[in-house]
Amino acid sequence: MLDLSTSIAGVKLKNPTILSSGIFGTSSELIKRAFENNAGAATIKSIGPVPREGNNNPSVIDFGHGLLNAVGLPSPGYKNMDMEFNELSKIKEPVIWSIYGSRIEDYVEITENIIKYNPKIIELNISCPNKENGMLFSQDKECAADVTKAVKNAANDVVIIPKLSPNVANIAEIAYACEKAGADAINAINTVQGMVINIDAKKPVLHYKKGGMSGPAIRPVAVRCVYDIYEKVSIPIIGTGGIMNGRDAIEMIQAGASAVGIGSAVYYCGIGVFGSIVNEIKEWMQENNYNSIKEFIGIAHK
Repeated sequence: MLDLSTSIAGVKLKNPTILSSGIFGTSSELIKRAFENNAGAATIKSIGPVPREGNNNPSVIDFGHGLLNAVGLPSPGYKNMDMEFNELSKIKEPVIWSIYGSRIEDYVEITENIIKYNPKIIELNISCPNKENGMLFSQDKECAADVTKAVKNAANDVVIIPKLSPNVANIAEIAYACEKAGADAINAINTVQGMVINIDAKKPVLHYKKGGMSGPAIRPVAVRCVYDIYEKVSIPIIGTGGIMNGRDAIEMIQAGASAVGIGSAVYYCGIGVFGSIVNEIKEWMQENNYNSIKEFIGIAHK
């Protein structure tokens, strides 16, 4: 009997696939659809401290090798989401609540509000350009550690997972600082900074000019980051970035991930991608005589 289950800091997932943040918004009905289509866990779109409209269009484009987005973290603000939070809290499967802020105090304030809904996991989006001076919390190990520690202190026993940026010199050092500050797991990576220029218009395509690149083109970057982090920390890693099929997921798990984030693949392949990835993992395990996911987490390091 194949065991595809895994766990993130004590939270059990029926399989290693996780819907990444920002794909289905915060709608409980859409989050349920991810589980109905065999996702092991699902992440809601990042919730901010105040209402935020986001950037003007065009804010998302397919550039041929992935997606480039600069949506600008639109959010209704956590104070306007009680009804949605109540519905999310009724979902029995592992829902990951993603939050962002411009200051450490924002993260703490949102955390103190949402823990009354008993979330299993809170993801700290510290890797989008949302800090007041334009620097990401995750670009500096001390900043990343400070926000992690503050939220962990406010979160009681809720699992805390910082989501890290690849746009740094040494992501493993930042992950290690987060672990020492109390992080229960790490999610790596968020998007890679990029830009596409329309050579006929002689202007960047996105209204915001630059954006975050996701999809197949960034998978080798994500695999390298997960590999480096695995050698530095002892907490679980969610490997996110460019996973389109079962072989991609297995590669990320062999690099050291206990679970894998699936985002752009939903855009390209539809909601059924979770089931197909899980089936492809099963087939590979049968062909290679593995009984459990746990048997090959980090095996590429041996």
